[in-house]
Amino acid sequence: MIAIRPATRNDLPAITEIYADAVENGTSSYELTPPDLAEMTTRFAALEAGGFPYLVATRDDRLVGFAYAGAFRPRPAYRFIVENSVYVAPEAKGQGVGRLLMEKLIEAATRLGFRQMIAVIGDGRPDSASIRLHAKMGFADAGRLVGTGYKHGRWLDTAFMQLALNEGADAQPDPASLPERR
Repeated sequence: MIAIRPATRNDLPAITEIYADAVENGTSSYELTPPDLAEMTTRFAALEAGGFPYLVATRDDRLVGFAYAGAFRPRPAYRFIVENSVYVAPEAKGQGVGRLLMEKLIEAATRLGFRQMIAVIGDGRPDSASIRLHAKMGFADAGRLVGTGYKHGRWLDTAFMQLALNEGADAQPDPASLPERR
């Protein structure tokens, strides 16, 4: 059984390992060199300090995936938008881990009062696992940048997908939401 819970600093070695595999062998991240544990700790601390959700998936006490939502852009008018990231360990891909992480991440971002969740998907081929997952979760196509990344000897497109939360742009901001309190 897969369990989803908030990430802790103790999870960072396993998170770093999963992300390193994605950087070295995949196209979901446009990083070319995997960040070390110190850098992943810095990134985690920044999200934690901002009150953003950061989740992990475990199976039999082994970490098999992680997901987080962070600021889409630093300028204040973007404060209601989060960008999601989801990574699954190679041995757990195709087993529903990404879907479970996304469900809980969407719930957490909604509870915090965010209005939009954006997915910036490297190698945004229509048949990619990430595109399919986001579409299943209700994300709509929001555009594509052609040939924006070069990795593993080929040019990659970047796809954007978007999910409205908390009535999206159809209602005024909630003054009690995390984006307004920050």
